[in-house]
Amino acid sequence: MLNKVFSGRAGYFLGFVASFGLVGLALFIQQKYNLEPCPLCISQRIAFMALGITFLLAALHNPKNIGRKVYGLLQFVAAVTGAGIASRHIWIQANPDKVMAECGAGFDYIFENFPMKRALDLVFKGTGECTSIDWTLFGLTIPQLSLICFVGLAIYAILLAFLKAKA
Repeated sequence: MLNKVFSGRAGYFLGFVASFGLVGLALFIQQKYNLEPCPLCISQRIAFMALGITFLLAALHNPKNIGRKVYGLLQFVAAVTGAGIASRHIWIQANPDKVMAECGAGFDYIFENFPMKRALDLVFKGTGECTSIDWTLFGLTIPQLSLICFVGLAIYAILLAFLKAKA
């Protein structure tokens, strides 16, 4: 029964809902607690949206055999990219003294005043904004929770790639 629920269109749609649900949760937390997301938080949201879009495309396409594996690879890559961003963010929060010496301008300023390649380099380097821990759940920071979700969704994508949908 679980194979039927978690494979095919329903499984992909569940991945889409989870990915965009996490973005919605981030927006809710941002509004409720009046938080401003740092560049790495925004990058993680973009990774969740990219992952969600690949799940949605797979749900619409309902791929078979090779297609499931291709979508699984795309979803896995999006999830691992997000996990990498979250890991970097966790490191920055754990080592604020090392980052503060390098810290620069805010997200808006970076994209308004630097060429795209330089702006992306600065964003992924992290800024002083990225060192602050403004909200936790069960003692875990937002990037730590994001990392757990990215890893879970990466595993889920691999499972979907190898589950055979029942007709």
